[in-house]
Amino acid sequence: MSKLFYKLGKTAFDKPWAFIAAWVVILGAVVALIASNGVSVSSEMKIEGTESQKVLDKLQQELPQAAGDQGSVVFTAPDGERLDTPERQQAILAAIADIYKQEYVINPADLAAAAGAQAQQGAQGAAQGGQDAAAGQGAQDQAAGAAQGQDAAGAAAAMPYGPLIVDGQPVPGALIASDGSVALFQFQFTVQKTSVPTDVLNDIIASVEKAESGTGITSLPSDSLLMPEIPIGANEVYGLVVAVLALLVTLGSLVAAGLPILTALIGVGIGVGGAYSISSFVPMTSFTPILALMVGLAVGIDYALFIVNRQRRLILDQGLTAREAAGRAVGTAGSAVFFAGLTVIISLCGLLVIGIAFLSTMALVASVTVFISVLVALSLLPALLGLVGERICSAKAREKSRKAGGTQKHGFAHSWVRFIIRFRWLAILVVIVALGAAALPVRDMQMGIPSGATANLDSGQRQSYDAIAKGFGEGYNGPLLLVAEPREAGGAIAPEALGKLAAELQQVKDVSIVTPMGLSEGGKMAILSVIPKSGPTDEATKTLVESLRDQDSALSAGNGVTIGVTGFTAINIDMSARLAEVFPLYIGIIVLLSLIILLLVFRSILVPIKATVGFLLSVLATFGITTAIFQWGWMKDLLGFDTGGPIMSFIPILVTGILYGLAMDYQVFLVSSMRESYVHGHRGRDSVVHGYEQASRVVVAAAVIMVSVFAGFIFTHDIMIKQIGFALALGILLDAFLIRMTLVPAVMALFGDKAWSLPRWLDRILPNLDVEGDKLIAELNAAGGEREQVAKVASARKP
Repeated sequence: MSKLFYKLGKTAFDKPWAFIAAWVVILGAVVALIASNGVSVSSEMKIEGTESQKVLDKLQQELPQAAGDQGSVVFTAPDGERLDTPERQQAILAAIADIYKQEYVINPADLAAAAGAQAQQGAQGAAQGGQDAAAGQGAQDQAAGAAQGQDAAGAAAAMPYGPLIVDGQPVPGALIASDGSVALFQFQFTVQKTSVPTDVLNDIIASVEKAESGTGITSLPSDSLLMPEIPIGANEVYGLVVAVLALLVTLGSLVAAGLPILTALIGVGIGVGGAYSISSFVPMTSFTPILALMVGLAVGIDYALFIVNRQRRLILDQGLTAREAAGRAVGTAGSAVFFAGLTVIISLCGLLVIGIAFLSTMALVASVTVFISVLVALSLLPALLGLVGERICSAKAREKSRKAGGTQKHGFAHSWVRFIIRFRWLAILVVIVALGAAALPVRDMQMGIPSGATANLDSGQRQSYDAIAKGFGEGYNGPLLLVAEPREAGGAIAPEALGKLAAELQQVKDVSIVTPMGLSEGGKMAILSVIPKSGPTDEATKTLVESLRDQDSALSAGNGVTIGVTGFTAINIDMSARLAEVFPLYIGIIVLLSLIILLLVFRSILVPIKATVGFLLSVLATFGITTAIFQWGWMKDLLGFDTGGPIMSFIPILVTGILYGLAMDYQVFLVSSMRESYVHGHRGRDSVVHGYEQASRVVVAAAVIMVSVFAGFIFTHDIMIKQIGFALALGILLDAFLIRMTLVPAVMALFGDKAWSLPRWLDRILPNLDVEGDKLIAELNAAGGEREQVAKVASARKP
């Protein structure tokens, strides 16, 4: 492997423009594809096979209109004022009328002309407090407790809200709080929100904003009307600035420091740009390219850093030419880069086995970006080094190296590793105890999808959530959609049976309002809207969903129906449960595959096991601290959020995969340096010290760079990106400095040469990948000796 990369490096160095032109053409093609295809991402994250998705699929077959997403808008009055003044009522009515004229929006007036529309319209009236007889029977009596003999009007009066009445008529889809301070308008799309054209959503938002003009009304469109933004901003630039500073300190040259940044940007430009270019054809969430950007920038800079640093050391320490040093750097450090990248790709591709579509897409895009970053480091970087030539090392650096006798000083690294080796048992104990204590909050981790309840107080999303919760109850922020089907084949649900089912549902604990939405043709399917008393991320809502799905319950069996629950809240509950279920399988897959790779790379049994145990310590501590920060709210002001909430449901799987791959990067670079020292004659603790001295500086710089890149995403406005950026930055910080730079040398010193032992039968069957470049260096030295001997013979023959 090292011989192949050595030849590739020298070829790229000798023919730089050919390699540079090839990469520029690829980048240009990606830009052209984006220009022609456009960018299309969504916030939809569905998991096939879950209960909620199965119900949604049935709805799309039987009642496709009912399977469409729901939109909502909140109108609020100034403090101490009401919305039900004539002027404000007319403004709201005009906005609602405009919305009902939009394509993809279901207009109740149009439904009235269709067969069976009267019953459905009556059910809808029930949702607004019940103005017609059917609606009053379906919802008002249930809400107020019809069993106690109250009439519909009394029930409406007892409610903390009711229908918005304009000119003596209820406005379809509109509710107003009893104090008149807030109104809620809900409507139905004919399709999923991701299929609604952007122009339609923009027109709807423009319509509700018209209500604000001269009325003092504030309109707050919900997330259902907002297209997902691509959460990339200026904050990421700050991480790059820190990365540049770390490169300058490590490499000591502006030219040398600029190359890793340039190659990393080209790599992520092609990887992330390629993802955007196909987003119109491949369903993709808005987080997919961001993940690729995070990982691609980090590994792209690090991989180039390892190679450039190795080339400079070969020039300064051994006096090689820039050309020869570039070839050897790509052959040795490039081999480590290749296998380090392979571990990242494997850990990401492990997500494919889980079978969750949006996670698979994220993994594939990030993996391709990492692969491109590896190719760029192995081919474009040496080409750029060919253009730079001998200027890669300044005259000042060469003079400094000459005065030092061609050796690099490792003052702090030498003192630190000696200290760790001397007190190795204490170091091992401190690291384990510290990380174990940090991992304790994991026991209380709650997973889910952050909602408006956890958004910042000054955001429209949070203001909309709070206004709804205040005027109508938290449950209106997370309604459930129930689908009832006859248990017996060929059976049907009669309208009376639907009313009975709705009345019994109203008596279920934690149910606030039940609204019959109608029956499909032939009574094969009944639809009901259920408003919980609790919020969408509350444990009580999760318990309610589970109880409603119980097919052996008195509610289901007594009415002769099977009940399915769907809707955004139920989908999020199912997603969290499914991800938690497959997490152990995913861990087992990536650990097994990566152990095999590390076994091949290091030809040792102890080293892969130690690397994996160390990673588990660091990742548990990462999740523990992340829980304390984002769920308990520690340091929330410093990190720029107002309210703690659940940890994003797919963060544990996603972060574990990324951190495992990146942690193994540092493992490969640090421990391969120790093995290289062992192979070249250093024994016992001397190999640990020498290898640590050679690799520690660049590994520390790489970790600082990676932490900086990920930390740049912590201060974005999006709470989900914030959580991912924090977890990745913290995970790298803990793993690099506590595990790799502290625990690894302590454990390696504890075992000494035994760390490299391998059973003879296993040694015979394992291929020697020569990651340390031992065979390459021996071959080059032999070739150099032969050339020197030929030169001596030729010189002796001269007269």
